[in-house]
Amino acid sequence: MGRWEPNAVQRLQQAAWKLFAERGYADVTVTEIAERAGLTKRSFFNHFADKREVLFAGAQGFEADILGYLAETDADAEPIDAAIAALTRGGLDLTPYREPARIRRGLIASSTELQERNLIKMASLTAAIAEALGERRVPARTAAFAAQAAVAAFDAAYDDWAADATADFSALMRQALSDLRHAVDAAHDEEPPQS
Repeated sequence: MGRWEPNAVQRLQQAAWKLFAERGYADVTVTEIAERAGLTKRSFFNHFADKREVLFAGAQGFEADILGYLAETDADAEPIDAAIAALTRGGLDLTPYREPARIRRGLIASSTELQERNLIKMASLTAAIAEALGERRVPARTAAFAAQAAVAAFDAAYDDWAADATADFSALMRQALSDLRHAVDAAHDEEPPQS
């Protein structure tokens, strides 16, 4: 096999997705992914740190897109609204990938290892959004709360979107934010316990 391997990343991703869909995440090895792609195990590790990264390969690009969209939002927008607008635009970019998103969600749900990696990636996204809001002169605590709330709303909307082929992502984001606000308002209406 020659040194140059055209479309190696895409070949490895496609092979991994097919194998994961056929047999589940835990029962697939890096060697099998590489063989299915017509490449070597070494080639796999030239592109991915481990097999988990195949499922999260676009996370850095997605985060960069979200930060770009956030920078384009109205400077006077409330922090939560700016973060929601950016995440909504990012979610709309995922529309062509609904079927892989559905499979990915199922794989993550089936593996503690993938759940941990997903939490790390979402924490990175949350921190990046909070930092970007801070650059807009939003106080650090407010920025952190807004970022956490917006990512929680995104996560809920993304789950709903992956599960329903007819759902509109923008509408799901509006609903998730509304549900989140309702939950916070309901908690606010309750009397705190007396010490």
